[in-house]
Amino acid sequence: MNLAWIGTGTMGAAMAAHLVQAGHDVAVWNRTLARTDELAALGARVATSPADAATGADVVFVCVSDSPDVEQVVLGPGGAGETMASGSVLVDHSTISPAVARSVADALAARGIGAVDAPVSGGSEGAKNGTLSAFVGGSDEAVTAARPAMECFCASITHLGPAGAGQAAKAVNQVLVAGTYAALGEALVLGEREGLPMDALVSALSAGAAQSWVLANRSTNVIDDTYPLGFRVALHLKDLRIALDEAAAFGVPLAITELIAAQESALVEAGLGDEDLSNLARIPRGGLTTS
Repeated sequence: MNLAWIGTGTMGAAMAAHLVQAGHDVAVWNRTLARTDELAALGARVATSPADAATGADVVFVCVSDSPDVEQVVLGPGGAGETMASGSVLVDHSTISPAVARSVADALAARGIGAVDAPVSGGSEGAKNGTLSAFVGGSDEAVTAARPAMECFCASITHLGPAGAGQAAKAVNQVLVAGTYAALGEALVLGEREGLPMDALVSALSAGAAQSWVLANRSTNVIDDTYPLGFRVALHLKDLRIALDEAAAFGVPLAITELIAAQESALVEAGLGDEDLSNLARIPRGGLTTS
């Protein structure tokens, strides 16, 4: 397949690499050109703009930070929408507002272009290992067209409804993830203060009802009190704000999520927004306070 990939950050570069390694012809673009070097070494073509990347592509993938970024690289001047052909499909792996996902899909549909919103979960490990889980919104036809390429880096692809459904599901996911990360920090800091052997404690927890991906993959961060990048807390805070806006629109109170969003905001304000989300453990350690 002829494919395009727009946005080669921590997640996007690893996901795009799977497409190149699977033998697809892939054009890549990123604002910071140097972040395409590894993909170029694998055989990808480095494009000069999103529109250049999308020229001749059957499927165009986007993986950028926020709603305005998606609108810019898809519908803005020099955006992918300028050169995408009728019958092609856009797949957006960014985490953005469901409303923006729907508006982008509507704008592309007017040009005969399909759109799939497919935010993913599984962290940088999942991107590198090709084991991500995708929450998918869009028409049956668009999802069917996109699925073969998505299977290069997704172990689970769940079609949940029309445009915007994938983003709505990701909002649900991020609420659940927030509570899990916050609880991990509180629990392991408590165990530390109790003087428990931490590796043995994590092993015991993993054998019972407390077992989770977060416990398995991020407990070492908390024990070592170091938070190398997996998923930036600043990006998760952006995601929680989307979820809180959605909840407010439906009149659903999310008291726990509001508290964790305040904690994440404090971490960002302290200059720790580029650390992994497991740095929520800094809160119970007393390194930060929230008002």
